[in-house]
Amino acid sequence: MSSVVISGDTSGSISLTVPSVAGTNTATLPSATGTVMVSGNMPAFSYHSIANQNPTSAVVTKVIFGQQDFDTANSVSSSRFTPQVAGYYQMTASVAMAADTSLTGSDIYFFKNGTNLSSIPAFNVTGLATSGYYTQTVTALIYMNGSTDYLEVYATATGTGTLRYFFSSTANHPTVFQGVLVRSA
Repeated sequence: MSSVVISGDTSGSISLTVPSVAGTNTATLPSATGTVMVSGNMPAFSYHSIANQNPTSAVVTKVIFGQQDFDTANSVSSSRFTPQVAGYYQMTASVAMAADTSLTGSDIYFFKNGTNLSSIPAFNVTGLATSGYYTQTVTALIYMNGSTDYLEVYATATGTGTLRYFFSSTANHPTVFQGVLVRSA
């Protein structure tokens, strides 16, 4: 197997190695400056909740995702996503929630740099079974500058009774925060 090594002006290098397969292979690099991302090395993360939270009824509350499934760029800290690469990110969050008597509504939001970026309108669960989980999901394609932008998930659980819950993840009712770089800027 043969390779071509291109050394940087001051440090680093790039190695191009011919695969051990028959036939001709072509790699086409885009005309771009800065970091060139190729399929397979896009930053991605997935976190899930490992503890219940008890928000006040109808109060917008930050959702805590305490367990890392994977984080290829170490971009999440304290349930806050701060990307290292500028670009367009596909973001998804789900929150499983309930109230001890009756859940009457809920919202889930992405907050970018501390400001509500998007939301799903409240849904009315009046008349449904008063026990069990309800899961709300939001997804969006969001531009992040790769240096100062950050994203967090907030939610509300409106209900009757003493307590409301954001539940830790279960197989059927996930409380998760996930994202992947779709295209660099």
